[in-house]
Amino acid sequence: MSTQSIIAVLQQLIEIHQDMIKLSEEKTEIIKEGSVEKLQKQLVREQKLIRLLEQAENNRQQEVISWYRQADRPLEEITITNILNVLEDEEERNALEEAAVQLANAVMKLKQQEQLNHSLLQQSMQFVQFSLNMINPTIENFNYGNQQTGNNRSVFDSKA
Repeated sequence: MSTQSIIAVLQQLIEIHQDMIKLSEEKTEIIKEGSVEKLQKQLVREQKLIRLLEQAENNRQQEVISWYRQADRPLEEITITNILNVLEDEEERNALEEAAVQLANAVMKLKQQEQLNHSLLQQSMQFVQFSLNMINPTIENFNYGNQQTGNNRSVFDSKA
């Protein structure tokens, strides 16, 4: 019951996440530039990495299920932590734990980077909306608001 195949898949996931982090950092610079064309190209590249990530994650799930079946463990408790608790080989446990920690760190860093990108996009959208409102004022703003007289009389006195 070796965990080498699980560790190999975790390493693959780590590499893909690191590529996604680099892509996300590049996306941050593109957002700062305000280049829609570059952003669209970057999103296409990101979609390709997401597909690779999904495939690697499916492989990881299959490897972990396979390990559980070989170890004759119940499939309800399928986690890396449970595998770490069962492993007797110290070297193998350390390697699996290190890979799991590296993956968790990469996921956290990617999440933080994407939150930054989300915030930058929100700010950009607010600025665009503000700019549009300044360019195209509403009729109320154009007329300086409601200008009613205190006694609701017409501008012209119609007594003759």
